[in-house]
Amino acid sequence: MNDPLHTPAQQATSIEKKIRRRTVFSFAVFVGLFIAGWFAWQWLYHSPGAANDTNIHKPLRKILQGNERIFSTTFNENRLVKTFPKAAAAKQVRVNGSLGLGGGVDTVTWRLKVVCAPGDTMKLSLDELRQLPKTEIIFDFKCIEGWDQVSHWGGVKFSDFIAHYQLHRQKTNKYIGLVTPDGQYYVGIDMPSALQQQTLLCYEMNGQPLPMNQGYPLRLIIPVKYGIKHLKRIGMLFFSDTPPRDYWAERGYDYYSGL
Repeated sequence: MNDPLHTPAQQATSIEKKIRRRTVFSFAVFVGLFIAGWFAWQWLYHSPGAANDTNIHKPLRKILQGNERIFSTTFNENRLVKTFPKAAAAKQVRVNGSLGLGGGVDTVTWRLKVVCAPGDTMKLSLDELRQLPKTEIIFDFKCIEGWDQVSHWGGVKFSDFIAHYQLHRQKTNKYIGLVTPDGQYYVGIDMPSALQQQTLLCYEMNGQPLPMNQGYPLRLIIPVKYGIKHLKRIGMLFFSDTPPRDYWAERGYDYYSGL
């Protein structure tokens, strides 16, 4: 319906002015957001690194730590990951990295060093670990790179290991740390995840001894975590009330890495 108070030309002029005002406003908002984003990026880029973590800026690490607190409060040790029949397990198991696997290893001389306390270290052979009850698990191994694969593993439950060697006082610590014999790879694991009943000190894959590229003679299998936490070729295990060093967390990844 035509406006009786304005001519068509006046109405067209009014519409053009509204469009112009909205265009100017939209452009101003865009420029303002761009400037705000640029200053935010500069602030983040020049912000200091987190303590003992020079590869990630402090604000980003704070966000990751917040995520960790949320995930850790909802974690339930009794909730199991989905398992599969043996027929579903891959015959050719993918390798998710080779850090810490340099050089060979001799099971005659290899020992798992378990640091119970300063000056108190157990040294356990593979045969000694094999004497403990064996547990097998077939689950969907998830790599942080985006792939997953159903795979079959066997070894001793970490919780059975703790009970057998009467490490009850040590399990009251908040974390365990694991390091390869050459010291090149290391992870920190929160104790509730380590004690989850599907976590294994693993010495078999598909019913056979671990291949060299899968961490022979002993590796960690922890189904509630991404693959970066499944340390291969464990040389030393220790307990801590503070987060142990973690190779990928030092390079900007999530320390918790839970699923």
